Amino acid sequence: MSKSNNSSWIMRPQIGSTKEWVENIVKRPSRDGSSQMEILLPAEKEFLNAAKNDDVITLSRCLNQNVPINIRTELDRTALHFAVVHMNENAVAFLLKHNAVVDIKDKHGMNAFLLAAWFGLLNILKMLVEKGAVRKATNQEGMNALHCAAQNNHVSILQYLVKDLQLDLNKPTEKGKKPYHLAAENGCLEMVAALSEFKYNTQEKDKDGNTALHLAAKNGHMAVLEEQLTEWNLIDEGNEEGETAFYLAAIGDHQECVTLLLEAGSDITIFPKTNLSPLHIAAERGDVSMASVLINAGIACNDQNNKKESPLHLAVNNRHTSVAQLLVESSCDVNILDERNQNPLHLAAELGRIDLVELLLKAETDLKQKDKQGKTPLGVAARVNHIIIVDMIIKAERYYAWKEEIQDSTPIPAGSYPLTFKPDHTTQTSQLREAMWSMANHNLKPKDWKKLAVQWNFTEEQIKGIGEQWTGTKSYKEHGHRMLLIWLHGILLTGKNPVKDLYEGLINIEQRNLAEKIRKEINGVQSPQKCRVS
Repeated sequence: MSKSNNSSWIMRPQIGSTKEWVENIVKRPSRDGSSQMEILLPAEKEFLNAAKNDDVITLSRCLNQNVPINIRTELDRTALHFAVVHMNENAVAFLLKHNAVVDIKDKHGMNAFLLAAWFGLLNILKMLVEKGAVRKATNQEGMNALHCAAQNNHVSILQYLVKDLQLDLNKPTEKGKKPYHLAAENGCLEMVAALSEFKYNTQEKDKDGNTALHLAAKNGHMAVLEEQLTEWNLIDEGNEEGETAFYLAAIGDHQECVTLLLEAGSDITIFPKTNLSPLHIAAERGDVSMASVLINAGIACNDQNNKKESPLHLAVNNRHTSVAQLLVESSCDVNILDERNQNPLHLAAELGRIDLVELLLKAETDLKQKDKQGKTPLGVAARVNHIIIVDMIIKAERYYAWKEEIQDSTPIPAGSYPLTFKPDHTTQTSQLREAMWSMANHNLKPKDWKKLAVQWNFTEEQIKGIGEQWTGTKSYKEHGHRMLLIWLHGILLTGKNPVKDLYEGLINIEQRNLAEKIRKEINGVQSPQKCRVS
């Protein structure tokens, strides 16, 4: 850490842990922007600034002016604190020579000895020891000098504390973390190895039930994890939440660690108390890459969490089409019901997501499943007025009903019309669609569209879904247009003659004149089937 980067160390931090505090004191001011030296006299401020700047001459002059050597800021920091954290050996030596108190703690419990260990300042640490510093001091989190050194990979401090001073500092913090836990958690490979040499490596758990393996996996420290796995025998141990090292690596999106733990034989079927599998987490955040890794590793696609949601539910609910596509292609069950009795298509219809609805319709979702309110996906789409999706679902219902009807007797026509349930905007059908619009807006009477729908085997729910939208007395024109386009979609997919089917339908509802008129108009149109009625 350079001296220039430490200029704002005196500012009050707005963070919790010791690591966050020490890392951010050089960057983050207090919320009101005030300095902790505002309560000091000008000479006292000058004295503390001199300690920061390694200015021994000014330190000496201030002492001659009777500035107290142990003057404190509002956070109880002294000149010695500032001299240490700015790595100023000359200022530290001067202050110690003039009998600065070495063990004063600031309001976070950090004294000069702990700060020297934190920043790896061996020479300063030795100076403090010579002046009688308390060697087993701890801060508010229960961290001693060895914890501070372990967390920051300062192996030289470890060797000095253990070999030269022969201190037994291998103790847990307030959160139950020993130095080995902190070294693993922060990816300090050299420290992990050195602690192992001193027999300070441990498979004990902290107060959250995490072992050092959990902590390394959670934070994606591949090299540390690799080192630990050479001797680890509790690979599938769960923490207080039931999370394994593999689970933490997966939800942390650490793919290399996931692969390493898989190779080490991790049990991928162990889930935490929430019953959220790693695939649930990947699906929820739209992580296609991790989802793919997990699926290839054999994670079940159909596991349900405590709300009975599958990963597909979460992918759909969070609008992650790519993950949903991956899950569908991996043969997940598209008909699993959550606690509201909704399948993923219910959710997609409710959200109005055409891309997801299309995906799930093509996956042959059960369109008859009802949620706890008795709504099918069609009912849900109609209720929230997603007109395009209402029409898409009706198209799918009619297509799959036809497919089921003829599957044992008639081959499905090859046809060039693609299987899609989205609105048709192709030039291939533009003239037919124009004819449908013209007929709906200029020829059909208010009740004709429903009569035609009945003739063409639209169900009562489908007719109701089309008619749900009401924009006034002319709504029937829009309803008729939509019904005709849905009918046309089915005709084109099933390879029937659209002109013949429309002609017969109009005749059956006693619209012979209109039937003849439409026949003459459409017979000149080259439909995809190139058919005519004579």
